Amino acid sequence: MLAFSIPHTGLAETSDTLAVPSGPVILKIDGDIAAANVGDEVHFDRAMLSGLPQHDFTTGTPWTEGTSHYRGPLMRTLLEHIGADGEAINVAALNGYEAEIPVADFYDYDVILALERDGQAIPIREYGPLWVLYPFDHDEALLSERMRFRAVWQVMQINVR
Repeated sequence: MLAFSIPHTGLAETSDTLAVPSGPVILKIDGDIAAANVGDEVHFDRAMLSGLPQHDFTTGTPWTEGTSHYRGPLMRTLLEHIGADGEAINVAALNGYEAEIPVADFYDYDVILALERDGQAIPIREYGPLWVLYPFDHDEALLSERMRFRAVWQVMQINVR
């Protein structure tokens, strides 16, 4: 198996300068990361995630009616921001679901950590507050069962491996 390393683009901040959340923490990331702001983890509130460069697309999903416009940071941008260096991430959801996602997916597709649907924060009861979301309508390869299992909603924790 080839090792896949996340390129560093200068977005990553050192643990000395990485902001500490001032609002409720909605995401924790640990594992093989260069930056941390709480112990050996990175904690994010909504404002911190919204402060990263945002990407958006319109797509349907297997779980929602019609199409919606989604917005959030690209997963590759988020991982680069914290100096992640791994081949895969394990994503854990509020409902106990977990999925392993190869980091290569984030360079093959414009996968986002969706913060908004149709201009509004995504409520927990509607797959929020965070959703690892693939642009399903943009590539039919994303409609496979294998890819659907990687679209984790109600994200709360990411472990970089």
